[in-house]
Amino acid sequence: MTLPQPPDSSPANILVVDDTAANLHLLASMLKARGYRVRPVSSGEMALRAVEVQTPDLILLDITMPGMNGYEVCSRLKADPRWRDIPVLFISALSGTEDKIRSFQAGGIDYVGKPFQFEEVDARVRTHLELRRHQRELQESYARLKVTEELRDSLTHMIAHDMRSPLLALQMSMELLREMIPNPAPDAAQMMTTASRSVSQLIEMVSQMLDVSRMQAGTMELDRQPTELVSLTSDVLETLRPLSPERRIELSAPPKAYATCDASIIRRVLANLVANALKFTPAPGIVQVGIDLEPALVRVRVRDTGPGIAPEHHQRIFQKFGRVGTGNARLPGTGLGLTFSKMAVEAHGGQIGLTSVLGQGSTFWITLPTTPAEQRPTGA
Repeated sequence: MTLPQPPDSSPANILVVDDTAANLHLLASMLKARGYRVRPVSSGEMALRAVEVQTPDLILLDITMPGMNGYEVCSRLKADPRWRDIPVLFISALSGTEDKIRSFQAGGIDYVGKPFQFEEVDARVRTHLELRRHQRELQESYARLKVTEELRDSLTHMIAHDMRSPLLALQMSMELLREMIPNPAPDAAQMMTTASRSVSQLIEMVSQMLDVSRMQAGTMELDRQPTELVSLTSDVLETLRPLSPERRIELSAPPKAYATCDASIIRRVLANLVANALKFTPAPGIVQVGIDLEPALVRVRVRDTGPGIAPEHHQRIFQKFGRVGTGNARLPGTGLGLTFSKMAVEAHGGQIGLTSVLGQGSTFWITLPTTPAEQRPTGA
């Protein structure tokens, strides 16, 4: 990838368009005296040809010209993606309000009446060139940021891909070790459990990195099927309860709730949300999970009693690598769990959100499209 080059620091290139030779000569000579590179042309047609040859930094454009007038010249420039960002400053003897309004509607950024005072023209030219310079610098900075982000994403994807195989091999080795030592000493058993849990967490982190990359590239296919969310959520909670026995998990749900989704993906989303809630709920505490049936959708809520998240972080927390402060703590992990969850839920046509008050905990929620009754399993 090639990083964008810094902006050119050479004198600004100004195109002056006016069919009156005296005005054209006067403006051109005065602007040249200020150190600008000036190209004077006497018609709208010549102006468009001059722009084709070299893109100017700013255009001073007369309105009343034979053939193509200034309004048409400006409209054509603004209709072309190559030239729409060129600032156009109209200079005209037309002084009516309607004329000025029409100038701005055509795409002009400013208007100077004739007869003009060069000091006024000079001041406006300097102002708009400075604005143009800042705009270019912002575009350059954004382009560099995009390239840097793409490089980071490529490196992250490559590292995650290369880590997956040895981590899976390590997980398999831990399982074989458990079978080979059926009755280990208590300390050894605890160490093996901790190691197995850590390996599983690393594999999940790697999977999230790869899945986020696939979702961004549009290459992850979802197997959408009618899924009973109450039983799915219960399974997730049973899996997570042993990881935090000093905290209680409560589920409030109707007997059944069907959503059309990829069950394996939504399982991971729910696991992310509940695991985060357990992390930030002080012991002994309660994590409350609720499932609500709403028109055309199912809502799942996960509430913790942790330190809460400041309102200014509610959007950032779902961004890639968007780890933010929460109370006096900082969200651990890769910063991809909630990003994965957001992308996964939105890929299903659902939404994800957060309500939180500092000192009063947080509630993360997702919505998924409900499964129409005629598409549910028989007897559901």
